[in-house]
Amino acid sequence: MRRVGLWFGLLFLWLPVLLLAGYAFSDSRIPFQWGGFSLRWFHALAQNEQMLESAWLSLRVAAGAATVAMLLGGAIGWVLARRGPFAGRALFGALAGAPLVLPEVVTGLSLLLTFVLLQNLTGWPAERGALTILLAHGTMGAAYVAVVVQARLAGMDGTLEDAARDLGATPATAFRTITLPLMAPSLVAGWLLAFTLSLDDVVVASFVSGAAGTTLPQRVFSMLRMGLTPEVNALALIILLLALLAAGAVLVAMRRRTEM
Repeated sequence: MRRVGLWFGLLFLWLPVLLLAGYAFSDSRIPFQWGGFSLRWFHALAQNEQMLESAWLSLRVAAGAATVAMLLGGAIGWVLARRGPFAGRALFGALAGAPLVLPEVVTGLSLLLTFVLLQNLTGWPAERGALTILLAHGTMGAAYVAVVVQARLAGMDGTLEDAARDLGATPATAFRTITLPLMAPSLVAGWLLAFTLSLDDVVVASFVSGAAGTTLPQRVFSMLRMGLTPEVNALALIILLLALLAAGAVLVAMRRRTEM
């Protein structure tokens, strides 16, 4: 019975994805209607410069935002897990985790007001676009990375770090040789999570973007007014395949690291 429930849950999760992959090869102009096998929409996608430009922008922004989130969230998670009690720790943790519970509309509006205030006071940013989206997604993703890293460090015994310091290692050396390698799986997982959140976001990006940058989710949502085309299915299938390849490469690398 449990096996049946498991397979039913997997089918429920993956059936929409499989349908999308199938309709990407449909010859019909209607995205959700089968019209015979064809690769015409992959060819049309290759000639759609606006769609490809938005997809490339989303990938660049997601990679940059995930890197910012990994660095910032990793530091926050390490502080919360290893620094022990300090003045303002509760407030620090609450502020760091605020993006986890705040509605995206509130987060997007607050970030928009922040960028407008900075522009009025300092002249930066000169325009809202890829950079402002990257910073917004990076600060949002940092909260998720911090949770993953803190959970990883909280479940680890700190005696290895203490032993390294007892043997004469400086705090920086102990962190670089002991703590950081142990944190690496959680940092990679946090990076992938932040990358996915950035690539998927449309609400916050709509607040902090401008004419200088339109991400792929924004363009797809704008197409809803005029009607979607099967080019969206083709692009989604390509992104899905790339994501599966990236996840597979990460799993293989982590397995080899554990076997060494």
